[in-house]
Amino acid sequence: MGHGAVFDLIHNSPDVETVTVADLDLNKARSVAAAVGSSRVEAKQIDIANYADAVELMRGHDSAISCVNYWYNLSLSKAALETGTNFCDLGGNNYVVDEQLALDAEAKAAGVNIIPDCGLAPGMISILAMHGAGRFDQIEEIHIRVGGLPQDPKPPLNYQLVFSVEGLINEYVEVARVIRDGKIVEVDSMTEIEALEFPGFPALEAFQTSGGTSTLPDTFLGKVRELDYKTIRYAGHCDKFKTMIDLGLCSSDEIIADFQNVKPRKVFGELLQRHLPADGPDYVLVRLEFAGRTNGESHRLRYDIIDKQDEATGMSAMMRTTAFPASIIAQMMARGQVLARGATPQEKAIDAAKFMTELERRNIDIKMEAL
Repeated sequence: MGHGAVFDLIHNSPDVETVTVADLDLNKARSVAAAVGSSRVEAKQIDIANYADAVELMRGHDSAISCVNYWYNLSLSKAALETGTNFCDLGGNNYVVDEQLALDAEAKAAGVNIIPDCGLAPGMISILAMHGAGRFDQIEEIHIRVGGLPQDPKPPLNYQLVFSVEGLINEYVEVARVIRDGKIVEVDSMTEIEALEFPGFPALEAFQTSGGTSTLPDTFLGKVRELDYKTIRYAGHCDKFKTMIDLGLCSSDEIIADFQNVKPRKVFGELLQRHLPADGPDYVLVRLEFAGRTNGESHRLRYDIIDKQDEATGMSAMMRTTAFPASIIAQMMARGQVLARGATPQEKAIDAAKFMTELERRNIDIKMEAL
């Protein structure tokens, strides 16, 4: 995802002057800089667990994008406040996001933006939800379905790793926040499986997962009767993965195995990385369905995205739909195009129409259809 963000900043954004790409592994940072192929990119080594080093790295930059594991994002947000740098991240954990948003007063005082959860889902879909809701006089329902799928699915899970395995497990084991009957409630992940269809695709399913709604339940509380988010996979994936969860393989509680203290989740995550394919050609599917009233009449609306790996650039669909939105938001913050300073959910901070225009400029096509 970091590679995708750097690519977008350089190749889709002519007014970006310089980009610093930093990683614990300097060779990895250098390989990204080389692959992007621009003198405007500088590679640096950093251990972001070292707060002072993070502060020093951010200093002098207009915006920073965190493409690292979610548990670093609070300290990185504080580093951004200290240096007067606008900050966004790919998020993935509701509790961390709440702590970041609690920095609102400090961010306002510093004159910067802290905008968490700026990838795909959570991320782009929050702004799409705001855009679609704005087309009704009264919005009543918002249903969001999103998934990253391999073009060549392989058993047993018909899935490939396209982002952090820790983030994947987190989505599958933590509870989902939704709005039901006008109230925010929590629903177990890996439940409420439904079948759905996209043109040209085999049988698909969608099921509850954590984190996708991000701050949307709070934003739309009192405004909609129903709001939910489900992850799309090839049919059969949910039952297979849930069996492994039920067996305790995703538990973070230590057990003793062969006289060693081990955390099953760590072992399972390592096995997933070893045995699941990664970074093959992919698709990203997005569907948002809205129901509401305009001029007193009931209407339904659907937004669909079918994105696939760009063979010309090598950018995967997941990179395009996760890293490009974060890059767009980072640039909007740097240009002063956000609606307000502070630590703010993106659906409140970002002009949805301008964001949609930037997606279209990157050939991320949204099909809008009245139902």
